[in-house]
Amino acid sequence: MRRLLRPFLNAAAFAGFDLHRAATLRRLPRFMRHASEYRRAGDRRFPLTISDLEPVLTDFAAEAGIARGHYFHQDLWAARRIFARRPRQHVDIGSRIDGFVAHVLTFMPVTIVDIRPLESSVDGLTFVRGDMCRLDSFESGSIESLSCLHAIEHVGLGRYGDSVDARGWHVALREQARILAPGGRLYLGTPVGRERLCFNSQRVFSPATIIDALSDLQLLAFSAVDDDDRLVANAAVDAFAHARNACGLFEFTKP
Repeated sequence: MRRLLRPFLNAAAFAGFDLHRAATLRRLPRFMRHASEYRRAGDRRFPLTISDLEPVLTDFAAEAGIARGHYFHQDLWAARRIFARRPRQHVDIGSRIDGFVAHVLTFMPVTIVDIRPLESSVDGLTFVRGDMCRLDSFESGSIESLSCLHAIEHVGLGRYGDSVDARGWHVALREQARILAPGGRLYLGTPVGRERLCFNSQRVFSPATIIDALSDLQLLAFSAVDDDDRLVANAAVDAFAHARNACGLFEFTKP
């Protein structure tokens, strides 16, 4: 049902009308009932007046958290592998800072590269502002541990302030292969399935496209988050060639 409704929801959002938000108004009577109960109970330290109302209408029906999906499984998958290897250094390119990078910072320093600016005083976090299509700050064969999670699919689409380049994804992958040290590890996460462009949001790659682009590297392991947001460890590459919205998790090394 959600898939059938998605085009209508997207069209309404484009017109400036959030149907999801409108639907939450049915929760308003519950909120007003609780506000009345609170006022009757009374608390001189925290009294309730009309200026104190700040409705949150849906949390009571939500789950405790989200322990599924692309980012949840991907970030744990990569962080656990890096923890097991304990490299001397780790460089990340464009991954989520408040997820994967934060995981790795709990046990080692991380250098991150992103085309967007970052202000941070976090211990162990070094920031390099740069374009992943031109990793000029790193010498060839110099990085023993490298990650790029849910980022390569955006390169060259202009979404994040980068230049439009239809082949940007391939250029960026080749740069990662260039700086990876012999015997090092590259952890790559990206949408996989029926290959297509969703401009200017992202690309979805056939897993074979990623492997072919990094043909001089050796694929050590492949896992995936499937269309139902479940992690499939040690997956068959071909099994995800026609997925709708999966996330491929590739571990490469340089021979």
